[in-house]
Amino acid sequence: MIVDCDPGHDDAVAIVAAAHFTDVVGITTVAGNAPLDRTTHNALVMRDLIGLDAPVHSGCDRPLVAAPRHAGFVHGESGLDGADLPAPTTPLDGTDAVSFIIDSCRRHDDVWLVPTGPLTNVAMAIRQAPDLVTHIAGISLMGGGSFGNRSAAAEFNIWADPHAAAIVFDAFDPATPGPTPSGPLVMAGLDVTHRFQLTPDRIEATRGLAGHLATVLADLFGFFTNTYLDRHDDGALAGAALHDPLAVLAITHPELFEKRHRHVVVETSGEHTAGMTVIDERRLLERSAPNCEVLVKVDADAAFGLLLEAIGRFSI
Repeated sequence: MIVDCDPGHDDAVAIVAAAHFTDVVGITTVAGNAPLDRTTHNALVMRDLIGLDAPVHSGCDRPLVAAPRHAGFVHGESGLDGADLPAPTTPLDGTDAVSFIIDSCRRHDDVWLVPTGPLTNVAMAIRQAPDLVTHIAGISLMGGGSFGNRSAAAEFNIWADPHAAAIVFDAFDPATPGPTPSGPLVMAGLDVTHRFQLTPDRIEATRGLAGHLATVLADLFGFFTNTYLDRHDDGALAGAALHDPLAVLAITHPELFEKRHRHVVVETSGEHTAGMTVIDERRLLERSAPNCEVLVKVDADAAFGLLLEAIGRFSI
């Protein structure tokens, strides 16, 4: 697995889950929740905290076309506000994430790409090496949904770089000329991630684990949940939606999810809908062939139990 991320509180947990349940080929970073220098710093912090033996490569520092837009209002200006984090002790391995993705996927035909931030790096890799989709096991991304959180229609990761997202979804469309992907495109959008919340009991269960990592993550969870609750109507949520780990668990524990095969396109230019993932739910015979496995339900208790297992492994 290559985790392409913009840490981000939920990306941090996705890294922990990937390290426990998969063989992490590498971590690549992209601007998103925070500017690239911060997301890269945070990825290095997480690698050190769990002692992960995998390279970290920084990537694109802005969207393909749109102006850069970050999420300090959710994650804080550092991208990981809320805990006392150590400075990284291991160096960055490279600054060309796109080439790292291409080279790694060509060397290993069974690699999953797991983007949990804007899709800029992955789109650039597909543009530079269209055959990439024939070498991978698939792409499992966090993003999109039938409703939005940055607009009424658009989820943050897709909204932050809709043109990149369109490239990725189009690459898996059977009607698009080009190489036939060797694996699926899986979308963990808001429909499923809003069913996976950091409730108070889940935060306390994390804090109840022994060790430093558990304390750090519980502190991060508390900050993350507070920003969510402060920004929503009373009673709308019980805690922050813990989005990104579901893109990992969708690969490692697919039995926890309910999914639908759908055709999905990304709106790139609508005044009110740029970044929208348009999911074709029609039952008309002339509808387009599916290009995406859309996750719609998750066994949230079982999924969080797996995260506790992963956190416990590295919390010493």
